[in-house]
Amino acid sequence: MLGEILDDLLISASTGRCITATRHFPARPPVFAPFPPTLDERVVAALRARGIEQLFSHQGRVWELVEQGRHVVVVTPTASGKTLCYNLPALQALLEQPEARILYLFPTKALAQDQLAELEALAKSLPELRMFTYDGDTPQDARRAVRARANLVLTNPDMLHSGILPHHTKWATLFQNLRYVVIDELHAYRGVFGSHLANVLRRLKRICAHYGSTPQFIMASATIANPGELASRITGEAVEEITESGAPTGEKTFVCYNPPVVNPELGIRAPYLGEAAKLAIRLLREEVPTIVFAQSRLSTEVLLTSIKQGVADRATGDSGIVRGYRGGYLPNRRRAVEKELRAGEALGVVSTNALELGVDIGHLDAAVLAGYPGTIASLWQQAGRAGRRTGASAAILVATSAPLDQFMVTHPDYLFGTPPEHARINPDNPFILVNHLKCAAFELPIVEDETFGAVDVRRELAALEDEGLLHRAGPRYHWASETYPADHVSLRTVTTDNFVVIDTTFRDEKQTKKRQIIAEVDWSSAFATIYPKAIYLVESAPYEVQELRFREDEEKVAYVKKVSVDYFTDAISAKGVWILRRLEGRQHGAYLAEQGEVLVAEKVVGFKKIKHGTLENVGSGEVELPQQEKQTTSAWLTVAPETLERVSRSREELIDGLRAVTYLLHHLAPIFLLCDIRDLGSWLGDTTPVESGAVATRESAKRRLMQAERFNPTIYLYDAHAGGIGLAERVFEILPDLLRRGLQTLEACACTFGCPSCVGPVNEVGRRAKATAARLLVALTT
Repeated sequence: MLGEILDDLLISASTGRCITATRHFPARPPVFAPFPPTLDERVVAALRARGIEQLFSHQGRVWELVEQGRHVVVVTPTASGKTLCYNLPALQALLEQPEARILYLFPTKALAQDQLAELEALAKSLPELRMFTYDGDTPQDARRAVRARANLVLTNPDMLHSGILPHHTKWATLFQNLRYVVIDELHAYRGVFGSHLANVLRRLKRICAHYGSTPQFIMASATIANPGELASRITGEAVEEITESGAPTGEKTFVCYNPPVVNPELGIRAPYLGEAAKLAIRLLREEVPTIVFAQSRLSTEVLLTSIKQGVADRATGDSGIVRGYRGGYLPNRRRAVEKELRAGEALGVVSTNALELGVDIGHLDAAVLAGYPGTIASLWQQAGRAGRRTGASAAILVATSAPLDQFMVTHPDYLFGTPPEHARINPDNPFILVNHLKCAAFELPIVEDETFGAVDVRRELAALEDEGLLHRAGPRYHWASETYPADHVSLRTVTTDNFVVIDTTFRDEKQTKKRQIIAEVDWSSAFATIYPKAIYLVESAPYEVQELRFREDEEKVAYVKKVSVDYFTDAISAKGVWILRRLEGRQHGAYLAEQGEVLVAEKVVGFKKIKHGTLENVGSGEVELPQQEKQTTSAWLTVAPETLERVSRSREELIDGLRAVTYLLHHLAPIFLLCDIRDLGSWLGDTTPVESGAVATRESAKRRLMQAERFNPTIYLYDAHAGGIGLAERVFEILPDLLRRGLQTLEACACTFGCPSCVGPVNEVGRRAKATAARLLVALTT
C-alpha cells in the first residue's frame, strides 16, 4: 500500500509537480561477528533465548575495544543495535564482579525507563542484577533503596548534577567501584546542554578520583560529523570511534515535497502545515503507521488538530488512532502515548523532535517531516524513525517557504550529499564554567593549583572568594555560602523555574469541580505560549489562559479553562540588541564587520488569532509582560554611509532593504555554520551602546533609525544561547561568503517583489525591499 501511495503522489496532477526530488535507498544485508570467546556463557544463553545467535560487526568491535580498556563511541543508524554495544560489557562486569557499579546516562527519563525494560528482559535468566532508574520521578523512600542496593543506576545528567554528585557521601559505594559510565544519545549533547554535561563529568571524575576509581566511558550516538571529537570534549579523554554498522536496513524512499505556489506575483506557497496534514491523513486512512514531525510545540498542536479532523471516524467522530507527543505534556500522558504506539493501538503520532531520540514506539512505515528540521543530522534521525531492519519505508520532507527549506528542496544533491553537521560545545563558556565550579567546591574543596578539566581556574576561584561564596584555608577553597549551588543551575535552560498549567474547569467522575495540572512549561517558552488570553493546546484540546503568575514571590502557575474555539494564538514579540563590548573588527570595502558581546532583550507584546484549517488571521490582542534579557556574542555588519547613499536616498527604502537582507542572511547562515537556524538570532538596529533601562518595543528600532542624526543601520547575527557557543565568531569569518550566497539566492528567486523564500513576506518588508536588497548586496559583495 505504501508503494501505491508514493506512485500516486508522483504521477498525480495535483502533487506530482510539487515533488522536487526522490531518492531510493536499497536494503542492505547484515555483517555478522561471532560471540566473543570471553563473553560469559550465561550472557550468551540469555542472548540466544531472545533469538540472537550472533552479533553485528560493530557490536563485536565495541567489545574488543572495551576489553582493551579504551573509551569508545559507536555511531550507527537508528535500530542498528547500539544498546547491545554497552549492555554486553555492563552485564559481563556485573557477573564477574558483583561489587562493580555502573552508571547509565540518558538525556530523557523516558529513555532511561525504556532501557531498563530492555535490560531486564535480557537479564531475566541471569543471577539477580540490581538495576534501577534514579530520576525526578523516583519516590523518596525508593531513593534510599537505590543508593543502598543498585549496582546499575540509570539516570539523566540533570539528576547526576543535582541529586547524586552533591550527595556523593551517600553514594560512596557507587563512586568507589564505578567501572563504566555509559552515555547514550551522545548527539543530543550539543550546544549549551553538551557544555553543561562536560562540566558535570569534570565534577564526576573529581569525585571518582577522591574515592579511588577511574571509570571507562562507553558512548552511543546517531550520525554526526565529529563523534570522536565530541565524545573527547565531553569526557576529557581520548576516545576511539566506530562508525561502520553491521546491521541490516530495509529499503527506503525519500521524497522532497514543495507546496504549490498559490500567488506567483508574491511567491506565496500553500501553507506547509496544511500540505503535511493532507499527506499524513492519506497515509493514515490507508492504515500506514506514520509519524509526523513538527518544528515547534505550537505546530505540533495545529497539525494534530487538522489530522484528527481528517481521520475521524465519520460515524462516531473518534480520532483516537493519532496522538500528540511533545515536551510540556505530563509524564503519564507521554508514557501512555508510547505504550499505545508500541501496542499498535495508535496508528500515528504528531511530535516535536522529542521523538527523534530512541524511545521505543514500535514499528512505523512512514515519516512526514513538516519543515526542514534545522540540521542534516536531525533530518536523518527523523527519517530513520520510519522503517526498521526489514521492509519498505518512506520519508517525505514538506518544505516551508523559508529560504533554507527552499534551498534544501531545490538542491537535492546538497541535501542528500552533505555529511551531518559537527556537534559543537564550549565547556569553557564562562557562564557555565563558573556555575559548575561553585557546585564542585560544594562537593569537595578545590586545591589552589587544581585544574578543572584542563582549565586553569585560579582567577575564577579568586573572584568567587571575593563574592564571599568561597573561603580559602591554606591552599584549599571551601564552599562558604548557605545556598545549595546545584539548585540554581539548570543544564538545559537559563533558569530553573518551570510553570505548571492548571485547568480550573476539570470535573472528576462525580462531576466535582477540581483543579488539575495538565502540562508544564519551561521558563524560556512560557511568555510566548501561556500569556493571558492565549489558547494553549494539549493534544489539540484548547484551553484559554485566564491568569499567568510569574513574579519572583509567586508560585509559577498558568490558570486555564477549557474552551471550544476554532482558532489558535501566536505570540508577537518585540526585540532590541545593544553592544556591550567590541572584541574584533575588520574593514571591508563597503562595510565594517565586527564581533563582540551584546545584550539581547525580548518582550511579548501581543498575539494573533489564527483560524484552524485556513490559517487566516481572525483577530489580535495586546499583552503586558516583563522583558527578558541575556548577554551573548554576536557578529554585526555596519554599512558605510557612502554605500547607502549610492543605493538610495530614502531612509525608509534602505531600512526595508536592510530588513530584507537581515532575513536572508539569518536563514542562509546555517548552511555555512552547519547549525540549527534556532541557534542564531538576527536583528536590524544601530551601533548604540547599551544604556541602563533599555527597553524593546515593536517600533523603537525603525523609529530610532528614521530619526537618528547619524544614520548607521547595523545587521546583527547573534548566538541564541546566553554566553555564546562559538557561532558568532564563525559568522564573522564567513560573512563575505554569506553575502555572496545571499545575492545568488535573491537573483535565483522568481518572485517579483519579494517572498518568504528570499527576503520575507512583502507585507512585512514592503514592495521595494527585494530590489533595494539586491542593490545593497551587489554593493556589499563588490
